[in-house]
Amino acid sequence: MTQPDELAARLTRVEQRLDALEAPRVRPAPAGDDPDQFWALRQLRELAAEPGAVLFTGLVDLPGGEHYEWQQGAPVEGLLEWDWAEQAPALAALAHPARVRILREVLRGAGSAAELQAIDAIESTGQLYHHVRQLTAAGWLRTTGRARYTVPPERIVPLLVIMACVQR
Repeated sequence: MTQPDELAARLTRVEQRLDALEAPRVRPAPAGDDPDQFWALRQLRELAAEPGAVLFTGLVDLPGGEHYEWQQGAPVEGLLEWDWAEQAPALAALAHPARVRILREVLRGAGSAAELQAIDAIESTGQLYHHVRQLTAAGWLRTTGRARYTVPPERIVPLLVIMACVQR
């Protein structure tokens, strides 16, 4: 192979790898290889009316020993009819790096203000309380005692679903 041909072949391989990395992580409907792979999707097809539904579910064991199981679904028609602007404050609360770090650390077991203050992205007590207020107002955090915080059980799986959905 000549040098230009070698470069062209290498470029083709790099482009193929890049395409694979950038491809959506959504798996196509099962082709019959593993009938159990899409069991939840099959069940949703049986239960959902037209034009379809969205379902998320999860079971979570946190480092502190807590166990949560959650399932939530909604018909697509209802989701498309909602005023999505009403959900903006809850999403906006997640749109700051310090806030998502706070939530992650709370899920990992750091629930006190002192423990949260140790997060790298938090520079002052005032900054911590500003972010905690935003998360609490949006329903992502709950105060459980004097300067102690927890993610409400009904928000744990949805929060993890959001984080899973935005992974690249």
